[in-house]
Amino acid sequence: MIPLADLVWVAWYSALAAVVVAGAGLLTLHLLRGRSVATQLVVVGVATVLATVSGIVVISLMMLLNEHDLLVVMWVVTAAGLVALAVSVLLGRRLVAANRVLVDAVRADSFEPPAVRLPAELAELSRELEAARARLAAAHEREQALEASRRELVAWVSHDLRTPLAGLRAMAEALEDGVVDDPETVHRYHGRMRVEVERLAEMVDDLFELSRIHAGALRLSRERVGLADLVAEAVAGAEPLASAKGVRLRGEVYTGGPVQVDASELGRALRNLVVNAIRHTPGDGAIEISAELVAGEARVTVADACGGIPAEDLPRVFDVAFRGETARTPGGGAGLGLAIARGIVEAHSGRIGVTNMGPGCRFEVSLPAAVT
Repeated sequence: MIPLADLVWVAWYSALAAVVVAGAGLLTLHLLRGRSVATQLVVVGVATVLATVSGIVVISLMMLLNEHDLLVVMWVVTAAGLVALAVSVLLGRRLVAANRVLVDAVRADSFEPPAVRLPAELAELSRELEAARARLAAAHEREQALEASRRELVAWVSHDLRTPLAGLRAMAEALEDGVVDDPETVHRYHGRMRVEVERLAEMVDDLFELSRIHAGALRLSRERVGLADLVAEAVAGAEPLASAKGVRLRGEVYTGGPVQVDASELGRALRNLVVNAIRHTPGDGAIEISAELVAGEARVTVADACGGIPAEDLPRVFDVAFRGETARTPGGGAGLGLAIARGIVEAHSGRIGVTNMGPGCRFEVSLPAAVT
């Protein structure tokens, strides 16, 4: 039986030799930290083998083996070390090859996950790159759609501004040159000029509201408001326009309750929906505004008799400056009302959508109900 003191000395010298070799290996890794993983794996393999060999050499020398036995031990240790080093080099080459495959996939025009089997870490990186590529593609599509809507908005607004401005210029020149001087015509011109100025003011106001929404500068002053009050205000505000066109308005609240909203902004969104419905509903048509509480949500719907929206246009109804068919938008403004309504509803953490139902369309606004 080996004495305990000898075992302690053997362990001490073996550990000391291993620490010296490990320190040298760590220093080498630090110096080569910018090199490839394959090179660092070789360093790790060499350090591991040398640490083991140093411990065996120390033990062999302390055991006072004869020259023959010591030579046999050295050959065995050397052979094992060379095998371990070869395995380290092989693993490094495989890792580098997998990394090169992933790099080539990233450098391609469109990233596709490599078909070869990658190590777990590189496979996870490949999945994250694929997810990032999908997010970038979606962001690019949104950017293109937004740019297209901006161009469409500029075109529509330029057209809509040009028409009233041309009319205002012609009437102002006629009044200034004395071409029109009878009181009745002058009064009619003044009235028409006031109407056109109000129309221009509404367009500018819509553009300002839309810019605030897109810039994230819409500040909400929330308060508890009843659903019945919102519906009643929307009906009362649009009643003159509906009466002038011969459209019937009906508001009904099935289950009332409070919502925590900015009454002014949300009222504007609902008015935009109702005015849009009136514009596209023929005379003698009917529009129903209803509200109810469903599963902790306040839902307000505006159902019109517009005849429906083509299925391909439904996803674009709330886009900026979208007007759809010309027949649906006689004098319909710059096409900002529904875009503003969506921005206001989403600022309230709500949802807005549209579907074809019955003789027309059904716009639905869903908002979180106020906590009682």
